Amino acid sequence: MTSDNRIGPPKFGSERDMLRAFLDYHRATLAMKCEGLCDEELRRQSMPPSTLSLLGLVRHMAEVERAWFRRVFEDNDAPMVWSDKVDFQAAYDASASTRVEAFGAWQAEVENSRRIEREAESLDLAGYQPRWGEEVSLRMVMVHVLLEYGRHNGHADFLREGVDGTVGA
Repeated sequence: MTSDNRIGPPKFGSERDMLRAFLDYHRATLAMKCEGLCDEELRRQSMPPSTLSLLGLVRHMAEVERAWFRRVFEDNDAPMVWSDKVDFQAAYDASASTRVEAFGAWQAEVENSRRIEREAESLDLAGYQPRWGEEVSLRMVMVHVLLEYGRHNGHADFLREGVDGTVGA
């Protein structure tokens, strides 16, 4: 990693501003963990039997963004990016993937998620979570996705350290 250009979340603000800022901070963290690596390094797996790689995490987070924003608030039947079933594990197999493919899909889903959040009148916007068969609020979705990024950014620290010996922020 060459530099930390992330914008930190504000110390004060509305609930929505805080959730939005923390999500963007964690999205930027994942991108930073992948900075400066070639496709081969991004595909490097942790250790058998795990298939986890930085590129797999990026692909997985594209699926998470799609499943929790697009499928909940716009199209309950939207297909997953890398699976013809709702299989989040399929995204982890980045053996034939490239930075361009994975980051393109992830960035498109992030932009769609941001648009959905911006257009919502409030955090109480209800959407239908097809996997659970029940409604959830935008607030719940934003918190859930934020927690997903937090967990996977911890994995990204470990994976990046395995590639070049750096320890993340």
